[in-house]
This record gives sequence, C-alpha cells and structure tokens, in this order.
Amino acid sequence: MKRETQNILLILLGGALVKIAVNGDYLRYVKPAQQPWIIAGGAVMVLLGAVAVVRDLLAVRAKAAAAPDHDEHHEHSHSARPAWLLLVPVLAVFLVAPPALGADSVLRTEARVPASAAAANAAAFPPLPTGNVVPLTVNEFVSRAGWDAAGTLDNRTVSLTGFIVHTGGRTLLARLVISCCAADAFPVTVHLRGGEADYLASDAWIRVTGQVVPGTATKDNSYTPDFTLASMATVPAPKDPYEY
Repeated sequence: MKRETQNILLILLGGALVKIAVNGDYLRYVKPAQQPWIIAGGAVMVLLGAVAVVRDLLAVRAKAAAAPDHDEHHEHSHSARPAWLLLVPVLAVFLVAPPALGADSVLRTEARVPASAAAANAAAFPPLPTGNVVPLTVNEFVSRAGWDAAGTLDNRTVSLTGFIVHTGGRTLLARLVISCCAADAFPVTVHLRGGEADYLASDAWIRVTGQVVPGTATKDNSYTPDFTLASMATVPAPKDPYEY
C-alpha cells in the first residue's frame, strides 16, 4: 500500500472515531465512560495522518525543486489503485453506523443474572422506593426476581423498558448488559404474560408496567421471571441501548 493511501486511511478512521463519539453512536459499542478515550484516540489518528500527509508533500516538493527529472516524475505518478479499495470499509464506518445488538443476539446467547446479584443476595436487596409505579432497569428487576429471598418485588408495580424477542412461542422483554463493550454483552429477559405484546415485531422497543409472578425466575429458565402486564406502550429506541 502506498504511503498516501495509508495516511488517508488513518485520517478517515480517526475521523470516524471522533464522529461516533460526538454524535453518540459509540454507545452501540462501548460504555459511556469510554467516550473521552475514543475522542482522544480518533484525534491522535487524525493528527498523525495529517502530519504525515504534509510531511510527504513537502518532501516531494523539495525533491522536485532540487532535481527535476521527467522520467523520475513519470515513474512515481503510477498509483496502486486497488489499494484505494481499502477505503471502502472505513467509509462505511464513517457514513453508516451499524445497529446496536438486539433480538438476534438474545436468541444466540443464554440469558443470565449477573454474578453480582448472588453477592447482593447475601446482604439482601434494599427495599424498593415508595410510589405506585417504580421504574427499574431490566437488569435489576431480573436480579431481584432471581435472587432476592426477601421478595421485595412481590405485589409491587414496576416499570420496565426493553425490546421484544419472540422465541419458543413466548414473547420476552429483553435488554443486553455490558461490562465494557458490546463484545461481552449478555441478555436479561422477562416473560410477558397475557399475549398483549405477541403482535409486536422483534426488536420493537416498549415500556411496560406490571408485577412479577413470584418464584418464576429459576436456573432452569435462565432466570427469566414471568411478568403480568398492567399497561404497555411502544417507545423509540433509546440512544444508549445497553444496561450496565
């Protein structure tokens, strides 16, 4: 690959990193805490590429001024055009951000409760806040349903937001939990009873209220509790699709 192609690739890749860090698309790949590192890494790549381009242009200009030669100029005018095809995937990242992980990832990965839930169980989960409807992350709801011996969810109405997954004749509400990046994502799921959500397409985002069915989150069903719906509404996909 010619040096100029390498430099352009470096600039475009760095620009793509800065772009997704600024517009929020980076949240499809990593946790929010990684944003400063992505911006810094992208900026360094752009700077290095720009410095290399300027340096090469000055070197060519100095060489041409010192010893102009038609044959030599003609020899170096040929470029390795196929190398420029390597710009295509970089431009794809720059212009088109792939979607966040969704229902397909849930179907390919066994749902589970984070190991931290077991540790929390030893000290008991704190009581839920007061209120008629308590908003919870799906991760916390599943953790409490599977590990909280005190039954803090029992007879409490909660609000959950997630996306639809259809599998084995059941309709699930799911979220993907990440520790660092999308590569380590694992799903947490809730079985929606009643059939109200059965008509929705996979990956549709909804907000539901209702109550857990006690004792339904077990190791045998990958800690997927049953949820009795009280209300349901479709919502736009959040900018940050993952839980932590």
